[in-house]
Amino acid sequence: MEHALRPHRPGALMPARFLRNGAGRQFDMSISTYIKEIGRGANGARSLTVEQAHDLMGQVLDGAASDLEIGAFAIAMRMKGETADELAGFLAAAHERCLAIPSDRPVVMLPSYNGSRRLPNLTPLLALRLAQEGARVLVHGPLQDPSRVTSAEVLRDLGLPAVGSVQEVERAWARHEPAYMRIDALCPPLARLLDVRWVLGLRNSGHTIAKMLNPVRGARGLRVTNYTHPEFGQLLAQYAQNTGADMLLLRGTEGEPVADPRRLPRMDLTLQGTLHADLSCAPQEGALAQLPVLPRENDAATTALYIQAVLSGEKPVPAPLERQVQLLMGALAAMQDEALAQSA
Repeated sequence: MEHALRPHRPGALMPARFLRNGAGRQFDMSISTYIKEIGRGANGARSLTVEQAHDLMGQVLDGAASDLEIGAFAIAMRMKGETADELAGFLAAAHERCLAIPSDRPVVMLPSYNGSRRLPNLTPLLALRLAQEGARVLVHGPLQDPSRVTSAEVLRDLGLPAVGSVQEVERAWARHEPAYMRIDALCPPLARLLDVRWVLGLRNSGHTIAKMLNPVRGARGLRVTNYTHPEFGQLLAQYAQNTGADMLLLRGTEGEPVADPRRLPRMDLTLQGTLHADLSCAPQEGALAQLPVLPRENDAATTALYIQAVLSGEKPVPAPLERQVQLLMGALAAMQDEALAQSA
């Protein structure tokens, strides 16, 4: 199971809450014991086990670590990079502190944490096209970013303000609309970790975890997860395989989980940890015969007007984005078929 922790491996460091003193009694320790392992530089750093990563992230999210320790953790992990086991442990801790979103059928999750700087932010268009096709969609992320156009701002200008409760999510789905939940409502401790970026000037492991959240309970959650570097894409694929996750992996657009409207990216669909070649696609090669007509101005209001024109049929849907919609709807159909086969 994705959220289960593995037994402790002999010879590995024990999580802090299980360390013992000379008398054999348990005692609490700060996360410094972990920082000593992950902070030894690119060549000397040791990776944590699932259990250690779970304990470390739990202490960070619960406020048990000092500001100095959190800064050291953020920089050390930034230099070392996460492993699949560390991602599993970090996510387990985050899920324990995350608002549960109940659903009786699969939900497509679009983590929107980067926003757009140059191209229009079309994550809202992806969410609305999926909702048009009958999918339940949960978008989550911050409300604002001082240097980028967020999905929350575009959806607001489309008349779809961010939601802050399970009831508001359910009402949005009942209206056949995507629900955008702000991260401080979905997982307040994680939102505080994300805010460390504005002090350090660097993103941290919290941003990786936010993009991989699966708050859906009662049904399967299909995560659309993007990467910017091939090595990170391989790590995410390994995580999906190890944990039996449902995930569409793609090289996103400016860090957003939507296909680049100018060129079809590689997209790999994994269901319960198994890659489905028939629901995946190779990247487009060569030059495009015709570039899509996109807004020249990159602001929330202009992007919202463009999206309205696309949804009404006045303008065409960019072909790569429509292909992404087809793959995701195919994945939801396959998940439903699997559920029916298991219940038969």
